[in-house]
Parts: sequence; C-alpha cells; structure tokens
Amino acid sequence: MGENMVSAETAWAAAVQVLVPIERELLVFAAFWFVVGLVDEFAVDLTWLWLRLTGRARTPALPRGYGAAPLAGPIAVFVPAFEEAGVIATTVRHMAGAWPQDQVRFYIGCYGNDPATLEAAMAGATGDPRVRLVINGAAGPTTKADCLNRLYAALSCDERRSLTPFRGVVLQDAEDMVHPAALQVIDTALGAYDFVQLPVRPALQPDSRWVAGHYADEFTEAHAKALVVRSVVGAAIPAAGVGCGFAREALGRLVRERGGDGPFATECLTEDYELGMMLSREGRGSTFLRLRDAEGDLVATSSYFPAELSTAVRQKTRWVHGIAFQGWDRMGWSARPLELWMALRDRRGPLTAIVLFAAYALLAIEALLLLAARQGFVRPEPHSTALQAMLALSMAGFVWRLASRAVFTAREYGLAEGALAMLRMPVANIIAIMAGRRALVAYVRSLSGGAVTWDKTAHHGHPALVAPMRPAGEGARS
Repeated sequence: MGENMVSAETAWAAAVQVLVPIERELLVFAAFWFVVGLVDEFAVDLTWLWLRLTGRARTPALPRGYGAAPLAGPIAVFVPAFEEAGVIATTVRHMAGAWPQDQVRFYIGCYGNDPATLEAAMAGATGDPRVRLVINGAAGPTTKADCLNRLYAALSCDERRSLTPFRGVVLQDAEDMVHPAALQVIDTALGAYDFVQLPVRPALQPDSRWVAGHYADEFTEAHAKALVVRSVVGAAIPAAGVGCGFAREALGRLVRERGGDGPFATECLTEDYELGMMLSREGRGSTFLRLRDAEGDLVATSSYFPAELSTAVRQKTRWVHGIAFQGWDRMGWSARPLELWMALRDRRGPLTAIVLFAAYALLAIEALLLLAARQGFVRPEPHSTALQAMLALSMAGFVWRLASRAVFTAREYGLAEGALAMLRMPVANIIAIMAGRRALVAYVRSLSGGAVTWDKTAHHGHPALVAPMRPAGEGARS
C-alpha cells in the first residue's frame, strides 16, 4: 500500500510539473488579450461618455400621441415565418393593432409544407386587408434571406399592379412585439436615411433568469452605448433584423447592382447584418435611433429570447458564423481606421471564445497548482513586471466591465436585474465559448461544400400576451 501511495505522489508531482509551463503560457496569452479587449471597450466607453456630456448621446422623448399620424408613404413590413404556429397569430394581431395606419402592408412569409403556421397567421390577420400571406414556392425551411426575397418579390408585384411605389421596408420577426411609435419613427427617418435601426429590448422571462436574462444584459449595453457611438461618429451600423427600416429605392438599387431575386443574400446566415453594413456605406447612409415615448418606455422591438442553454448556443453559433467568418469572406476589411476598428469588434467572437476558454482553463490549473504548492510539490515563481501589470489591468478591466453592464441593465430593467447582470456574466461567457467552437466547425464544414441552412430558433411564448395592448399614440409600457 505504501508503494502505491508513493507511486501516486510521484505521478501527481510529474503532472504538476507539466502544468507549470502550461499555466505560464496561458497566463500570458489570456492577460495580453484581456488588456487588448480592455483598451477596445474603454475607448468605446470614453467616446460614449464624451458624447453623453456634450449632449450628442441623449435619448430624446417623443411627444404624447406620437405614432398615430399618417405615414409619408406606403410602408411594407416583412415577417418571415416557418414553424411559428405558436406565436405568429399573436404577432400579426398585435402588430396590426399597434400600427393602425392604412398605408402599412404586412407581408407574412409562409411555406406550403407548414400549414400550421399558415393557419395561425390567417387567424391573427382576422380579415385585415392590410395583411398579405405569401407562400414560398420551395419547401421550408429554406433560409431566412430566401423567405425575405420571396416577400420582396410579392411587394414588387404589388407595386407593378398598383403603380404605386412603396416608401420603405421594415423587418420584424415572427415572435416580435413592436412599439406603437416605432413605425412613424422609421417612416420619418427614411426621409433622410436609407437605413434606420431601432433598439432591441429582450423581454424578461421569470423561468429563465440566467440564460434568457443574459440577452437583456448584452442587448441593453450594446444598444444603449456601442450602437449609439457608431451612429454618432459615422461608422457603419449593422442591422439587427428586427426594428429596422430600409428605403425602397435603396433596396432596388442593390438588386440592380447585384442581380438576383432580391436584396437579401441567401447564402449568408446574417443577411440582415450584411445589408445594414452595405447601406450604411453608400447612398444616404444610416442612423441608429434611441428614443423614449411620453411614458419613458424605450421605442424598441421586444421579444422572448432562447431560454435554454442549447438553444441559445445554436442561435449565437449562427451569429458568430455569419458575422465573423462569412463577414470576413464576403465583405473583407476596410482601410478606414474607424471601419476597421468596428469590423474587428464585430468579428471578435471566435477569438473571444478562445480567450475565455483559456481563462477558465487557467482557473482550473491555478486551483490544482495552489493545492500542489500547499503539499510542497511545486514552488510558485514570481511573475515578471510586465505580466503583473497586465494582470492588474485585466482585473481592473473585469471590474469595469461588470460595473458597466450592471449600470446599463439597471437603467432599463431595474436595480435587481442590474445586480443579476454581474452574476450572469459567466453564463454569457460559457455560451460564447460553446457558440464559438460550433461556429468554427460549421464554417470549416461549409468550406468543404456543406450547405448553409436556416438553423432557426423555436418560439413558444409572446410578450404581447403579458403586456397590455394599446394602439399608436397612447402612453403605456410596451
């Protein structure tokens, strides 16, 4: 037995000696990239603070009754829907009630092999003549972009028959709850810009405070700070795919330049992101509008985000694959310093996943080495001055990021959610690591000829069933 104990101690000591150089390399790697990330985020934070102090990043309040006025011209709302029978009726009914203007047309994209969604959409329309159900000729699911292009073709057909061009196109998803003032805000902005984006405000889910809740933290900080900075300094703005409007002429120009069946790239997993970036860089450009109604509620699109870990990872895998990998391939890199900086921020998902994985692996190794040091198997070596400085900056940056996220979340959702935002950071990190790995695997598979498919998220609940319904022009929470 004594020999076994000696053998075990020898093996433990040998394993610890292997871990020592690994720990040192991981420490340098993680600390360096944490400092780089700190500089990046701190630059955005300082820019936002400067814009805030100079009054250029404030959130204006709309007058009471805003949102009910007639539109400047016909607006089409595109809603792609596949296997959305659980939510599409509520979405159509709520959207038609929130936006009562006669000039709006709702194009709901369905599939012949998905009769449940088609029936639910018809039930939600309740005979409203502004609602058009458009059937895709292909069996679903195709891609979201393909469904949107089918809706674009239906719009073009309506224009030819009526001899009346549309003013713009608004994108929404099948699970969205829209703000009553949003349509008039977009309609007004399209008089000056080719692309306008409104914020996304994830609805809280009491039964998924950790997984679904982390979306609230991320979107709130991004859409209250990062996109505000991008818009004010003139950088290209990505489209979120919901709550965004495009000038009809700008979409037509893209179709004429690129050819094809529509303005949405069917081979791209994040066709909305790409379209927003393209229109931001040409024509009349883009803007991000952050506004509040007379009651203080954010004019934004609200919806329930994935509540389960596996579903959240799948969704973010598509985002990372489309924005980071396909974005690099399809859009390349800009020579303008500001655009290059923003492209690096958008495409950092895979690197972030690697750095976070290294950091969590480092925590496990550090715990083992601390145990080994207490047993006398290893003697800790002092870190170099440079490494100590990077570690100190990394820790300061971590505290700063926690505080920033907590403040922005608390401002939108209350102090309790602000406190939870700090605790949800590890959840967000784990999802980022898993999504980054899956995105890399999917991208490599696509390089080998694998098909790019619409890996859509299933939706069941709808925030409009909880929030009170109101038409445009009335003040209440949305």
